[in-house]
Amino acid sequence: MMITPIAALNDNYIWCLHRDNAAWVVDPGSADAVLAHLEQQQLQLRGILITHHHWDHTDGIETLRNAFAATPVIGPDNPVIQGLTQRVQHGQQVELDGLGVTAEVIALPGHTLDHLGYCVDNAVFCGDTLFSGGCGRLFEGTAAQMHNSLSQLAALPADTRVYCTHEYTLANLAFASAVEPDNEALLEYRRWCEAQRAAGLPTLPSTIGQERAINPFLRVDTAGVKAALSQREGTESDSVARFAALRHWKDNF
Repeated sequence: MMITPIAALNDNYIWCLHRDNAAWVVDPGSADAVLAHLEQQQLQLRGILITHHHWDHTDGIETLRNAFAATPVIGPDNPVIQGLTQRVQHGQQVELDGLGVTAEVIALPGHTLDHLGYCVDNAVFCGDTLFSGGCGRLFEGTAAQMHNSLSQLAALPADTRVYCTHEYTLANLAFASAVEPDNEALLEYRRWCEAQRAAGLPTLPSTIGQERAINPFLRVDTAGVKAALSQREGTESDSVARFAALRHWKDNF
């Protein structure tokens, strides 16, 4: 199975999972971008996975279902999302027809309350929960929920590939560098990402191991992040409080 990014809208990636001529897409915010890619690569859409209800992840559903009759659309149990054929929740498994793989559903509330992720083989499709070098804003959930969701992701094997849905990496790394200016792994990764973008290439996927080393939102219990927060905000008593303080800092960065 191969996984290919489809660039869409301003900075979204719609991930295309494909084997032979069968394809599934994750979070199709733009039907036109998906249809163009499928035609170019001579792929047949066999299904759609949705992580949460925001329009830039769902707007292509209706057009794609009209173009590919009976296409399954799998996502969270939220009536706001139109066009779902199967509503799933944490712990369920979904067979991805034509790909020969199974997706395990994980609940990742925080960015939104309905947010899901999908673990497929050695990859996780985490929507707007974990970004490379950052995490999603708390539009609906609490700091405790988001911290728990990120902890779930951080507990995955280090070589798990991270397929998030926005090219936010350079902006995230600018903030991460303000938090941990002496983090050598972060400095090296930032140089690599700058070169990728200069060449017009994605910075994604990342890996869980990479994010553990450079992402401040996965590092709230490390000495470096604790020191940065203590200097700026005062001493925070626990991991959730440190995460909340870090997220507030990033929101106003």
